[in-house]
Amino acid sequence: MSYYFQDVRFMKTYFAIVTCRNSENNIEDALNSLKNQTLKPEYVIVIDDGSNDKTPEILERIRINWNRLYVITNPDLGYNIGRVASNWNNAIKFAEELKLEKTDYHLITTDDTIYEDQYAEKMIKMLDVDPKIAIASGNYDKNIYITPHGAGRFVRNSFFNTYLHFYPEKMGYESLVLHIANRHGYTYKLFNDARFRHTRELGKDHHFYEFGASMRTLGYHPLFVMGRFFLYFVKGKPIGRKGAIYMLYHYLKYTPKNDGYDSMYDSETREFIRDTQCRRIKNILKGKITKH
Repeated sequence: MSYYFQDVRFMKTYFAIVTCRNSENNIEDALNSLKNQTLKPEYVIVIDDGSNDKTPEILERIRINWNRLYVITNPDLGYNIGRVASNWNNAIKFAEELKLEKTDYHLITTDDTIYEDQYAEKMIKMLDVDPKIAIASGNYDKNIYITPHGAGRFVRNSFFNTYLHFYPEKMGYESLVLHIANRHGYTYKLFNDARFRHTRELGKDHHFYEFGASMRTLGYHPLFVMGRFFLYFVKGKPIGRKGAIYMLYHYLKYTPKNDGYDSMYDSETREFIRDTQCRRIKNILKGKITKH
């Protein structure tokens, strides 16, 4: 996909949220890939989630020479993927409390994500073409995907501030944002022309636990889950065959809690998601019947 010419000086703006923990081997490269963007972020907020290696010292050294880098440091409470959404929200609250510039988009990224220099420029140029795209990301491999990836996703702030303002601090928060977008007439995209890469193997820390368990909390239709499993297993992408097995296992074995991060979403949300998936399944089946 090509994108039209536009001077970056007059393009819409974004800020970036970076989460990290014990990232001494990769955080500097990740931040440099943001700093080197042809369309630079207005500012970057890093949440150091209790690192006990040299990450704090590295962040302080970078911050001294980059006045648009802000660092939030959490106490060391051990690794917990469940804090990701709350860390993002703390970054958003931090920006509001400091009255930092309001931007058109925000970028969600991680300590192991490295972007090509034109990543943000390509993404925002394509997002500006269609104001109904609420969430979009680029791609990190040669496969064609539909759903934006977690890291590298740009979120349109006019949509986000109207319908969310903060991320749901419940399992499945990334998927929920996509469903909320659809529910309110927005869409989401993955642009293969914009590229990034990960320096750490996907799922290394969490073994795709939330991939499966959150499909329970969101009320995913079993046929939809099985279809996703077979697709991932056959292709071996994006999470690998072992990841696909982990995903299905956690979906089948997970028991949601009564409240908190691990609890079910409300019935209205679950019904909307399941109805949407049922329509997709019916359309797929109709297509197969028509072909035969």
